[in-house]
Amino acid sequence: MKAKTYFTALTAGLALATAASAQQKVDPALASYKPVSGVSGNLTSIGSDTLNNLMTYWAEGYRKFYPNVNIQIQGAGSGTAPPALVQGTAQFGPMSRPMRGTEIEGFEKRFGYKPIAIRGAIDALGVFVHKDNPVTCLSLQQLDAIFSSTRAGGAKAAITTWGQAGLKGEWAKRPISKYGRNSASGTYGYFKEVALFGGDYAADVREQPGSSTVIQGVAADINGIGYSGVGYGTADVKAVQVSGPDGKCHPPSGQAAASGNYPIARFLYIYVNRNPNQAMEPLRGEFVRYVYSQQGQADVIRAGFFPLVKAIADQDLKAFGLLK
Repeated sequence: MKAKTYFTALTAGLALATAASAQQKVDPALASYKPVSGVSGNLTSIGSDTLNNLMTYWAEGYRKFYPNVNIQIQGAGSGTAPPALVQGTAQFGPMSRPMRGTEIEGFEKRFGYKPIAIRGAIDALGVFVHKDNPVTCLSLQQLDAIFSSTRAGGAKAAITTWGQAGLKGEWAKRPISKYGRNSASGTYGYFKEVALFGGDYAADVREQPGSSTVIQGVAADINGIGYSGVGYGTADVKAVQVSGPDGKCHPPSGQAAASGNYPIARFLYIYVNRNPNQAMEPLRGEFVRYVYSQQGQADVIRAGFFPLVKAIADQDLKAFGLLK
């Protein structure tokens, strides 16, 4: 799937979140979470590294209401979520990309129905450079020429120096050092699909095991560039603006992501094994309700992502049979 097609399909859903994301405030129409009685037990989350911090905040917030709940969180990459759900070793499978058709088929073969997902937050995938790098904006075609070996975006030549990316003076001859995620990561797959136009990564991209290690690599390398969830940015790096469908440069902000102008935006998902013929038990069901509460979406902002609005919350709560 080409970047334009993927982005067009995503924009319709993201547009629902514009109001809350633009101002980085929780939608006041969302309900404040109110606990119920009798919730206790153990939950395990296995999946996306990008969602590690957010899952931890959600778990901490949930346990304030239910101290007898224990939640374990493992973040080795989105690719680890589907098998964990199929094998029953996890109740939640956070993913920074949608499940692939083969992953859904494997789940359906095991259980006879498809998994469903919470759309818990919006992430604008950030392109980060060293804080001293003067570059301000890059296009998808330039990112493709930097990170890919195939240049499916149409660039005539690979971009290997900062001069080729438009920088002058002492920066012109500096080589570009590239940092990315490994193939188990949903962020790896998403960046490949959108920024690389479905092409292949260049052999010299330094694959990192986590979002934070991408940032650490770029922070320690003045010539570095890498991609990661925007919430992982630090003072030692800066997020580059990326030109969107309107041809203008846009930052990875909630407003630009939700409006469709920032071209590397996505939902962050949590996949769940929910039998459509049975009601969800309170242990998992109340967690889903917490995610879509005032408190749960405040956790989204705290984690550096962009919150959702009541329209999306109601859609997902209805799909889970939890809309009151």
